[in-house]
Amino acid sequence: MNWIFSFLMQKKEQKILEPLCGSGRFFVPFYRAGYDISGMDLSSEMLEKLKQKIPDAKVIQADLTEFVSAEQYDYVFIPSGSLSLFTDIRICKKILGKLKELLTPGGQFVFAVETVADQCPDDEEYRVTASVKAKEGFDLILKTKNHYEEESRTQFSPGIYELYNGKELLQREFMDFQTHLYALGEMENYLREAGFTQIVTYSSFDKKRATDNKSEMFLYECSYADESR
Repeated sequence: MNWIFSFLMQKKEQKILEPLCGSGRFFVPFYRAGYDISGMDLSSEMLEKLKQKIPDAKVIQADLTEFVSAEQYDYVFIPSGSLSLFTDIRICKKILGKLKELLTPGGQFVFAVETVADQCPDDEEYRVTASVKAKEGFDLILKTKNHYEEESRTQFSPGIYELYNGKELLQREFMDFQTHLYALGEMENYLREAGFTQIVTYSSFDKKRATDNKSEMFLYECSYADESR
C-alpha cells in the first residue's frame, strides 16, 4: 500500500483519481489520510460497497473507455495490475488516451501490470486452487485451469466456484478470467502513442528500474508536459 503514497508530492490539495476503484481497498486509505480523492468504476454494486464505508465519498459510475470530463487530476493511479485485465489492446490504448486527458500537465499517472514472467504452466484438467469454509459450514471450492497463448500474450485462467454441503454440490458458477502479460517495452510504446512523454518503468515497489522481463510486475510512472508553454 505504501508504494502508492510514495509517488505523491505530499500536497493534500492535489486532486486524485482512482479509476477501477472497486469497493475501495485503496481509495479508503487515501480518503482517511485527508486527500481529495475521487473514485470511478463501472460497477454500481462495487461503488455502493465503497459508499457504505465512506458515505460522502466522491464516486463516478462510468465506463472508462467512454468517459468524458472537463475536470483533470494531479494524480491518477490503478493498482493491482487491473489494466492487464483488458486483453483487447485496442481497448487498452483507448483507456490510456482517456487517462491522459484526465491528467493535468505535469501530473502523475501510476499503475502496475503483470508480465510474461508471471506465465502459468498449462493445465490439462481443472485443479483445486482454493478452499474455504463459507457460512453455515458450507465448503466453497475454486478450481482453475491455465492456458497461455504465446501469440497474443494472453493468460487464460477459467475457473469454477463450487459450493458444497458435505459431499452434496449445492451451486456451481463459472468464471472466465483473462490477463495480458506484458514484455518490457510494449506498454511504453502504448503510453507514447497516448501522448505521455515522461515514462519510467520499475520492476519493484522500491522503484528499482526494470531492465529485463524477469520481474513478475512492471510499475509505471508517467506524465506529460504542457505543450502550450
